[in-house]
Amino acid sequence: MQLVLVEPEIPHNTGAIGRLALATGSTLHLVKPLGFSLDEKSVRRAGLDYWKDVDLKVWESFEELLAAHPDADIWFLSTKGKKSAWNVKFQSNDFLVFGPETRGLPEAWLDDRAIRIPMKGDSTRSLNLATAVAIILYEAERQVGELE
Repeated sequence: MQLVLVEPEIPHNTGAIGRLALATGSTLHLVKPLGFSLDEKSVRRAGLDYWKDVDLKVWESFEELLAAHPDADIWFLSTKGKKSAWNVKFQSNDFLVFGPETRGLPEAWLDDRAIRIPMKGDSTRSLNLATAVAIILYEAERQVGELE
């Protein structure tokens, strides 16, 4: 799977998602601007001893990522998605795109490829980014059957 974080803001979320990427053999794509530094000192201070092993790609913009992967199958994750993630058929190299923690993805991106994690009631606006990535990533991996 290809995990895409657009303008991530919270380093601990990105660190946890990096560990998920490593555990599943996924690539982690970070789209700038980032809300934190990825320099060696910052990564070491955060205790991310596994970070060097993460298959990491950093992009200047989402357009740059798209230009490098013109045939990518993309799913946009949003609480505003009309389709439940449980009703999606994932493929092994799908791009799973998540927005910034404080505002999510731009409304203009939320077309028929926008999906949501089902939740009961209206009391929860959204889930923590790392939690949402874990739910979607492991559902996609379950469907594809690459993690046994």
